[in-house]
Amino acid sequence: MSEHYHDAADLKLLRDMRKLAPADYEAWLALDRIVGRDGAIPRKYRELMAIAVACTTQCPYCIEAHARGAAAAGATREEIVEASLVAAALRAGAAATHGTMALKFFDAAAATQAAAQTTTV
Repeated sequence: MSEHYHDAADLKLLRDMRKLAPADYEAWLALDRIVGRDGAIPRKYRELMAIAVACTTQCPYCIEAHARGAAAAGATREEIVEASLVAAALRAGAAATHGTMALKFFDAAAATQAAAQTTTV
């Protein structure tokens, strides 16, 4: 067994997954293929979007696959960095806005505690 969670050898288990759930596996594979084609959004931009999402989901396999795909589609190093930083900005924004939820729940708990103290005095 590997000493870390992300071991490239684990990808060999995809063969087992394909055999164990062939219909679901093929559906996932078909969905994954939409990134590497041109559509209304050109392939290069699809790959850059995939890199941004992979950075936020922190999937090292996806980051590698889509970095390679972006290179093949003509992306530049600058575009890779910008896509990564856009992802970082959105992830940071989500943390900040979720902070408002933490504050809301804290305020509600504090109000409940204050009310309970008032009724016991």
